[in-house]
Amino acid sequence: MKIAEKIRIAFRADASLAIGTGHVMRCLTLAEALREKGADIRFVCRQHEGELGVLIEERGFALRRLAAPRPGEQAAADGPAHASWLAVDWRRDADETLAALDDFRPDWLIVDHYGIDARWESRLRDQADAIMVIDDLADRAHDCDLLLDQNLVALRDERYAGKAPEACKLLLGPSYALLQPDYARLRPRAALREGSLRRLLVSFGGVDKDGLTLQTVEALLALDRPEMSADIVLSASAPHYAQVATLAENHARLRLHERLPSLAPLMLEADLAIGAAGATSWERLCLGLPSLVVSLAENQRPIANELARSGFVIWLGHCNEVGAAEIGRALEELATTGLDGAWSARCLGVVDGRGVERVVNAVMEAMNSAEKVQERSL
Repeated sequence: MKIAEKIRIAFRADASLAIGTGHVMRCLTLAEALREKGADIRFVCRQHEGELGVLIEERGFALRRLAAPRPGEQAAADGPAHASWLAVDWRRDADETLAALDDFRPDWLIVDHYGIDARWESRLRDQADAIMVIDDLADRAHDCDLLLDQNLVALRDERYAGKAPEACKLLLGPSYALLQPDYARLRPRAALREGSLRRLLVSFGGVDKDGLTLQTVEALLALDRPEMSADIVLSASAPHYAQVATLAENHARLRLHERLPSLAPLMLEADLAIGAAGATSWERLCLGLPSLVVSLAENQRPIANELARSGFVIWLGHCNEVGAAEIGRALEELATTGLDGAWSARCLGVVDGRGVERVVNAVMEAMNSAEKVQERSL
């Protein structure tokens, strides 16, 4: 169903070598679903090394770029734990965002940024009719009307107590995971993975600054398992891309991919994934793909722990604890024992791929409720 009157929705999110690409990518997924409903979309992103501005524009969205941080500039000392990801004082960022939206006046402002908290959001209140926050950390206060945290973590219903307004609607858990439409479409074709381990999918995100892709490839090649091949997804901007590319050129069982519109087709073909314990976890679960995961950031530790506790993944450890040796041992053990179909079945029971549909409906319902309240007050 289309939106009767076109609404304006702005996104504030960044990508960089430090931040990674996940925040912008999940915002793009939500933006595309909202655009299908008829919404007018604008992105506001700061210029960083590793940004995704070109991709945003290639997807057909309007983009306002905020100037890159000045040399030596730092985030405010009174900012949240990830204030450095904003790279500038939050007041400057808020004022520049206000200017970027001055001619747009969004009905909804959707914020996906660990460096932003309630103070920034309150400063934008007069510019947008409503504010939605996408968060994973629950480590700071928010001033918003709708809050999405798609993670599977312990005590999730209590995490935002006192950190969001009482009237804020909370969308919590992987049933709201922002997956591209490919996942729900391909899900009926997902088979239980059991028996021999032959095809791997290696993906640690677009940047992989820790070089875990290279270490995984080296671990695979060191095994005496010629039947085992791998699809490797890595951005050309990744620090170890050239080394991985050279190995792929010299070994036919390694297939290197970059700038894929979706990982879903590769996930469907894989027996096992090796990757980060971030947002891609929900994509793998949707298609019943067993995984070895490494937590790349502190906020991924509780996610990885809960996923492992529930039997959905094998958590190898944090990025500073895991190398080729640990990855190789885990692969050899699984290759020896074979995959248990019950593992894949557990994965299939968590995420149905319709999370973005639920989030869009929540945005529309919140907007309709606000309009009804306004009508009653007239």
